[in-house]
Amino acid sequence: MERQLIEQYVTTGKVRFEYHHFIVIDGNVGGTESQHAAEASECANEQGKFWDYGAMLFANQQSEGSGAFADRRLKAFAEALGLDAGKFNACFDAHKYAGTVRADQQQAISRGVDGTPTVFVNGQRVNQPTDFAELQRWIEGALAASN
Repeated sequence: MERQLIEQYVTTGKVRFEYHHFIVIDGNVGGTESQHAAEASECANEQGKFWDYGAMLFANQQSEGSGAFADRRLKAFAEALGLDAGKFNACFDAHKYAGTVRADQQQAISRGVDGTPTVFVNGQRVNQPTDFAELQRWIEGALAASN
């Protein structure tokens, strides 16, 4: 749905698409892999590769707590994407975006988010959008209401 959303609404200037982190797995199994993966995606964003890095994470996702997102692997993903390793590693090792990820987490909890993905359209939660047509109905309704 993300690709369709961007093509039909974001690139046309009709919709602003925001991504916020919500850490689920670390709480289920302990550890910090999900937190660190979220931080790493923000470090990749500094080099304009947030979405590419996110795609890399999803492509390499394994079972919870399996080590798939161990720090060394997160750095290897950045290297595979051609990011400047020195800049990425400095950002990542300093946990530059730890606070940003924690703030997203707190905001999600305060809004009643309990899983991913969760979608909001103009502040209204879209319960489990199962396909793009359903999400599109919400978006078109919001656009019509704003005119």
